[in-house]
Amino acid sequence: MRASPSRKFAGCRKNTHRDVQFQLHVGAKEREETRGKKRCRNKWEPITVPTEAQSGHAANLPWAYLRLPPFPQVAVRVLQLANNENVQLHQLCDLISSDPAFASEVLMVASSLLYAPRYPSTSILQAVAVLGANTLQGMCVTVGVRAYLGKSMSSPALRRLWRHNLACAIIAERLASVGFIDKDMAYTSGILHDVGRMALAVIQPAAYAELLESHRGGAVSILEAERALFGWDHCETGRQMIADWKLPDSFEAVVADHLAPRRTDGAWDVAELVKVSCAMASSLGYASFPGCETAPYADLLDRLPARERRLFHDDAEVLKHNVDETIHAIEAA
Repeated sequence: MRASPSRKFAGCRKNTHRDVQFQLHVGAKEREETRGKKRCRNKWEPITVPTEAQSGHAANLPWAYLRLPPFPQVAVRVLQLANNENVQLHQLCDLISSDPAFASEVLMVASSLLYAPRYPSTSILQAVAVLGANTLQGMCVTVGVRAYLGKSMSSPALRRLWRHNLACAIIAERLASVGFIDKDMAYTSGILHDVGRMALAVIQPAAYAELLESHRGGAVSILEAERALFGWDHCETGRQMIADWKLPDSFEAVVADHLAPRRTDGAWDVAELVKVSCAMASSLGYASFPGCETAPYADLLDRLPARERRLFHDDAEVLKHNVDETIHAIEAA
């Protein structure tokens, strides 16, 4: 599939109060013209934003300044339609089939070792009949995220992001399977949980990869560094994307709060499940950046409700082996 073009910042300018520096995006033509020219300090300069105390309000640049490349629209429409109780299966099939390249990738995943079908699907309609619309929804989002990253996947740091996302989704699905949360919704939510991070990676792949490689600290500590570089962190970016796509509030809670501490009232829903799944993915070696501080797997098991704690994998190595195999099956498709 065609990869979305990356966006880079061309330079810096100061406002009259000298409290905000930001960089304007350049288009493809300008990038071609400036290729090979020396940029300021030989790298993309970070955006500096006033703190909340200095400005009296949240330190975000306007949303429009991010200029996000569009996420694959077929995947977005599948998410919207699949959450409509009145949707007809043929509508989903027609939508996916409207983009032959996208449909082809979905069929490859559907026929992969991941699902090990007795008879590989040769059409989207057949895939829906065999796997179900909810499973197909997660597949479409997986294909959409991979297409969104496009050529950025060649960067080891950004490929690590992709695998963290996959690991979180796989663990979420398995964790939901031993409880009462829909496993397909859990998988889809896991794939979406870091969509804001994927967007930042697409805007400035080189600069964001450098940040990921150099940052050290807990998972939540990178949010401040992202705000310094982009004016937005990946949780805020994801929340805005979900709102723009008009998806249910349950998805907004997942993308906005997946790094927040577990709730203390004992509530257990898909957002809480993804929080633990995200932390487990990092604990198993699938952290989103190499310097991420992770919690011991045994401690994460203690965060689960009684039923899930009793029935879920108590052996981290067994779970890691299962996750490794599933990621390989998806990437080989």
